[in-house]
Amino acid sequence: MTEIRPFRIAIPQAAVTDLRDRLARTRWPDELPGVGWDYGVPLGYARDLAEHWRTGFDWRAQEARLNAFPQFITEIDGQDVHFLHVRSPEPDALPLLVTSGWPSSSAEFRDVIGPLTDPRAHGGDPADAFHLVAPSIPGFGFSGPTRETGWNIRRITRAWDELMRRLGYHRYGAHGSDWGAKISRDLGVVAADRIAGVHVCGLLGSPSGDPAELDGLTAAEQARVDSLVQFMNERMGYAWIQGTRPQTLAYALLDSPAGQLAWIAEIYEWFGDCGPAAPDRDDILTQASITWFTGTAGSSARLYREAEEGTWGVQEKSVVPTGVAVFGGDRAIRRFAERENNVVHWSEFDEGGHFPALQAPGPLTGDLRAFYRGLR
Repeated sequence: MTEIRPFRIAIPQAAVTDLRDRLARTRWPDELPGVGWDYGVPLGYARDLAEHWRTGFDWRAQEARLNAFPQFITEIDGQDVHFLHVRSPEPDALPLLVTSGWPSSSAEFRDVIGPLTDPRAHGGDPADAFHLVAPSIPGFGFSGPTRETGWNIRRITRAWDELMRRLGYHRYGAHGSDWGAKISRDLGVVAADRIAGVHVCGLLGSPSGDPAELDGLTAAEQARVDSLVQFMNERMGYAWIQGTRPQTLAYALLDSPAGQLAWIAEIYEWFGDCGPAAPDRDDILTQASITWFTGTAGSSARLYREAEEGTWGVQEKSVVPTGVAVFGGDRAIRRFAERENNVVHWSEFDEGGHFPALQAPGPLTGDLRAFYRGLR
């Protein structure tokens, strides 16, 4: 099937009511005194966020905000793929495929869609316009749960290229963060003849283990390596669990909204702890709601297992022009990124974090415009 069907978010009120009822009946754990975040999400933080989800958060307002963008679903390789497709009013706009990561969805790009697709209306140069396509990864959000094994990075990449073909885009750019960075990078390998350029945020390449490659690092780069080591030692538990026992985890996340909320809110806090640029709690709750209402906490976690059995990081050399934007708190180092990528653009920002479309939409928009300006 190649049919592209219009889609509109319409969560039944019964599902909203059920969510609030479950939150009201949460069985809260105890907590050791004075441990803060060292043992995981603090009880006070979790209770406050869950209470706001139950009594203060306006899902209908967020639903309407998302429905302001044209949305569609199509079946590719036996899997539903939900995507936003916002065409620019500028006829010569460059198609741009944007992909988020875990635990996010295409909703992450809400604040950059207008400036990217219609720069004329946002104080920019109309020559920088994009036609924007923002799919949700199979197993995530409104793409729904995956129905078979094998949805690794390479399979998603091929599905994305097929999606762009169906939309009539034969040359396009790709942008991504987190898993979206790996998928976008892989498009530069799989569809190099169709990709104008690849723009990613955050880590692209990492130390190989050879001590010699650390010689000559600047103090700032060494600090990033140390931070990466600390992350691997202290904060990778979620990835190991999702990469090995996603089904076991799914029983807890699908049955308890408070449990699901704590599981994903911790990621937004860890990766987004950049002072005033930290993700807004309503942004976190919008994603938590999408994951809850679509029942995709377990299936999105499966990507970590599927990637292990497919390709965590594609090793083929990418020759397409590649741009890297490093936002505050990320750990990218140029010499590692250049090993297997044709890096022609490198930007560093003190602000933002791991979710730049949420945390630093202005700088991200500007960097995308600058990178693709010479590649159209």
